Amino acid sequence: MSEEPTEDRPADGGREYRIGELASAAGIPVRTLRYYQERKLLPPPRREGRIGLYTEDHLARLRMIANLLERGHTLEGIRELLSAWEQGRDIEALLGVEKAVTAPWSNEVPVTMTLDEAAALFPGEIGPESIARAIELGHIEVDGDRITHWSRRQLEATVTLVRAGVPLDAVLSAGRELQRSMDDLAAMFVGLITTHVVQSIDDQDLGELTETLARLRPGAQVTVEAGFARAMDRQVRAAIDQLLGRLTTP
Repeated sequence: MSEEPTEDRPADGGREYRIGELASAAGIPVRTLRYYQERKLLPPPRREGRIGLYTEDHLARLRMIANLLERGHTLEGIRELLSAWEQGRDIEALLGVEKAVTAPWSNEVPVTMTLDEAAALFPGEIGPESIARAIELGHIEVDGDRITHWSRRQLEATVTLVRAGVPLDAVLSAGRELQRSMDDLAAMFVGLITTHVVQSIDDQDLGELTETLARLRPGAQVTVEAGFARAMDRQVRAAIDQLLGRLTTP
């Protein structure tokens, strides 16, 4: 982006910076500052001859960019946020919507143990193949001789199933099918939200949209949990009826 001349001086008479001074105040290299200008993330400076002079507004913009980068935003995403802000959108409200949409849905607590401790939980079941399958499914991460399972609750449920007589290999196979079903279910909910809620962003107050998204999260989880519990009731009754039928057949 070229530094187009502008003769406007700071309305408040505040400090002005040369490019090196601004970069130093923002804690970034001059080449990074120039790159932001090329990507249209930073407005052009005021010109006095061949010297570009930047204001406190430029410094505030650079600090905002740094904050957004730390939060995981891409430069293109930041450019779009800043563009929306310049068009009158409240950037904090926009970030509130982004946080409501992208905040983790899971509050599971991971658990770390040694390979020997994992083997003790599943006697005779832990080997290179089962570990590789668990890694592939995203259940565990291995760092040297230590394993981190993503969810203490799921680990405990797996231990209970194996100790009841279900082979670990069968639990992992069921986990793969469950993951596929959960992905399909999650995709359906995301489709509903993006189609009927998020895409209507221009018609809503951003604060209200953020509150709406926050309310949808527990509702979606309750729907899945209640639906699964009801399905389990049906399947258990069917299995018991079948078992009783075999027992009472002469």
